[in-house]
Amino acid sequence: MCSDKLARNYRVATGLTATSRPEPRRRIATHVAAVVTPLDGTEGTTSRHLEDPRGLARSAGTPWRTCSSIPRLARARYAKGAAMASEQDRSTQEVKLDEIHARLATAVEQLVSGDDWRQAMGFAARFRSRSFRNTLLIWAQHRGTFESGLVTEPEPTYVAGYRQWQSLGRQVSKGQPGYMIFAPVTGQFASLTPHDPESWRRLSRFEKPRPGEAVRSRMVAARTAHVWDVSQTSGDPIPERPVPRLLEGDAPTGLWAGLAALVEADGYRVLRVEHEGMIGGANGLTDYGARTVAVRSNMAAAAQVKTLAHELAHVRLHGPGNPDWAGHRGIGEVEAESVALMIGAAHGIDTGSYTIPYVAGWAGTVADKNPAEVVHATGERVRKTAGVVLDALNTVQLGDGLPPGLTRVKTRPHAERIPAAPFGQRRSEVGGAARSL
Repeated sequence: MCSDKLARNYRVATGLTATSRPEPRRRIATHVAAVVTPLDGTEGTTSRHLEDPRGLARSAGTPWRTCSSIPRLARARYAKGAAMASEQDRSTQEVKLDEIHARLATAVEQLVSGDDWRQAMGFAARFRSRSFRNTLLIWAQHRGTFESGLVTEPEPTYVAGYRQWQSLGRQVSKGQPGYMIFAPVTGQFASLTPHDPESWRRLSRFEKPRPGEAVRSRMVAARTAHVWDVSQTSGDPIPERPVPRLLEGDAPTGLWAGLAALVEADGYRVLRVEHEGMIGGANGLTDYGARTVAVRSNMAAAAQVKTLAHELAHVRLHGPGNPDWAGHRGIGEVEAESVALMIGAAHGIDTGSYTIPYVAGWAGTVADKNPAEVVHATGERVRKTAGVVLDALNTVQLGDGLPPGLTRVKTRPHAERIPAAPFGQRRSEVGGAARSL
């Protein structure tokens, strides 16, 4: 029985099967002789040992450590193989992350003029379910696919992962390249005092929280993933979402009321003034001291809701005491106008009149940060703010880039998230390298 276990463990350790071994007993015994050691530490073997593993297991005299030696050897080989595989995976993932960062840098470099930024924001409005960086990556890669003739539309409509498309009854067409994006790697954190940022500790893979501890998930690293546009797939038809239909100058139904309600929920009064002379010649004005938001009424309805969205962005992003606001007025105006642009684009409003200065002009105004970092940070702040507003509105909107019928798990409200202090920035950690995402 012992020798049966010996042979079985050896086959598992070496990957040998009955069909791959022309002389199974002899080969097993030969290798056994190399690893079996007497309990007294001496080495030795005989021809009988080499040819007869059962005889070896039953031999009298020196007590051999047969059954216990092979499992240890197997575990050692498994551990070594797993370590090598893990190292290869890390190396492969590192190469992929280098590639995706290079693609992202190229996409950012293409944002030169204010019109480039406006187009990027309009695209982000239709793919607001994804981060700004992933939006840029999808946008740039689809453009390359279109230019190579693999797809017929210059911009994507809905994007999803390979298995996500399969779950909707569609299959990625042969030869269609996937668009590389960042995907989160999450970790579990536990705390007995959730409101204390220093109290959170990360749980190991199989560790369970202690009684009474709160548990939260948090992004701790990044990996690469791939998505495909619907035009790169075939199969069951995708249902059409309702889309807003507007006449020139009209405001989407319910948009003014919805935006005004959000402004008031933030503790500000909405005022409509007769002309721009009453607010210093501007279209709108936010007074943080008086806690009022004024919009002139002698404009088209679409212009009024655009202005109200702009001022709501100021309230949410640039109010007194906002810890995330760095105080750069030029960037503040870009952020407010970009939030209004995304909200308008999501409702089908023509955004051609939205004015954004040259990217280099405002992205280069922040000390100790390069313009690319400013573009990333600004784009993500805009996307998050516009996304929260759009989610709160009961209006007909364009899709968010996900195919109808496919949903993603949304993050918890900000108040329930883990405090960021103990963990710092989100980072991409693979094979010892770390990058801010």
